Amino acid sequence: MSKIVIEPISRIEGHAKITIQLNDEGEVSNAYFHVLQYRGFEKFCEGRMFWEMPLITSRICGICYTSHHIASAKACDEILGVEITDTARKLRELLQTGEIIQSHALHFFYLASPDILFGIESTPERRNVAALIKEKPLLAKMGIHLRKFGQSIFERLSGSRIHINYAIPGGVNAALADEDRRKMLEEIPNCINEAETAIKLIKDYCRENENEILNFARFNSKYLGLIDEKGNLEFYDGKLRMKSENGSIIEELEPENYGSMISEAVEDWSYMKFPYYSKEGFPHGMYRVGPLARLNVADEVSTPLAKKEMMEFKEYGENGIVNSLMLYHYARLIELLYALEKARSLLEDEKICSTDIFQRARQSKNEGIGVIEAPRGTLIHHYHVNERGVIQKCNLIVATAHNNLAMNKSIMEVARNYIKKGEIKEGILNRLEVAIRCYDPCLSCATHAVGQMPLKVQIISPEGKLIKVLSRA
Repeated sequence: MSKIVIEPISRIEGHAKITIQLNDEGEVSNAYFHVLQYRGFEKFCEGRMFWEMPLITSRICGICYTSHHIASAKACDEILGVEITDTARKLRELLQTGEIIQSHALHFFYLASPDILFGIESTPERRNVAALIKEKPLLAKMGIHLRKFGQSIFERLSGSRIHINYAIPGGVNAALADEDRRKMLEEIPNCINEAETAIKLIKDYCRENENEILNFARFNSKYLGLIDEKGNLEFYDGKLRMKSENGSIIEELEPENYGSMISEAVEDWSYMKFPYYSKEGFPHGMYRVGPLARLNVADEVSTPLAKKEMMEFKEYGENGIVNSLMLYHYARLIELLYALEKARSLLEDEKICSTDIFQRARQSKNEGIGVIEAPRGTLIHHYHVNERGVIQKCNLIVATAHNNLAMNKSIMEVARNYIKKGEIKEGILNRLEVAIRCYDPCLSCATHAVGQMPLKVQIISPEGKLIKVLSRA
């Protein structure tokens, strides 16, 4: 038996590798997506005061820090037993649209588009962001501008573009100035034009590469995401809905009851946990989250331009479910457009500049759960505190972890479809990376452990012979 190792996987956030095991005939027997980095955020949050958590957990990640910030504040609201004001909610929603805009723009324009523009099997020298800047400078500038606009929302609300301090238990800590409201509104039409340009690009790619789109790592799974009271796409609040591969609703429940739906497993070859649908067990209870999943679980999109695009997008599926992995990119751009329309709608309401932004309250519960939709999918913060407000236990289920089973399934599908009789070309290796990049994993967020850190040491002779294996479970 031999194996192929891709390390590191390029154009993702964080460090990971892929291992493909081949049998004696050169056919794929197993495939693994190993998450190698380890961070212990859940553990070292223990002992902190709950009201510190929105600031602490925003340090988990350099990309989706705002999502952790907001989810944490929502969990803290629950501990206080407080319902925030309408203005505070709108400001948090605006903050979250900025997160979606800046993250989706970063992923599509700089991490994913080289494969789409230059070809999955183009040379590594061309298949990168440097080539994008050289050959498609206007497109590269669009990515910069959209990401800058998303981060400008952070800055105008909180005074900072990174690791912000804005959402607090009970609301937010600053009102929006009317001048900033008007400036953001002025920028949105141009941003919408750029998002629509990117959507046209991905639609053209889908039409020209229909066979690839429909067959690349395509498999059935369940899908999970938030929906509002009308069943529309939702980022900030609402109910958790899980749909089956045939479009039927499996479960729909309040986010605080997520524990009745989701369980977590661990494997000794990855530091990332494996969430699964509890009623089907591990590993059969695989489901997916993120842009593709959100458009699958939602009945509609509430903004006109994104709604039109979603209807066209749904033509790639059956019973309202789109299974093609490469269409994660298409779904991501529809969400980018929706986030811009949503931001415009929020900013057109002058009441968003109200100073009624905070509800004072004392701790009333010993548990708090905050759930939102981060760029990569459903994000859950769950805190247990004592009577003094000290964190006793912290559980974070992040989007990338939800997709862990599906990412492993995806590379297995690609490996088995393209690796035959041990023949491996560079383009095939990139296809394995493309499968992972479709999910836009953020591994800094996702690496936690239960119990001791598993450890395996292999002692190998200079001739490559395995002499001894030392392991700790």
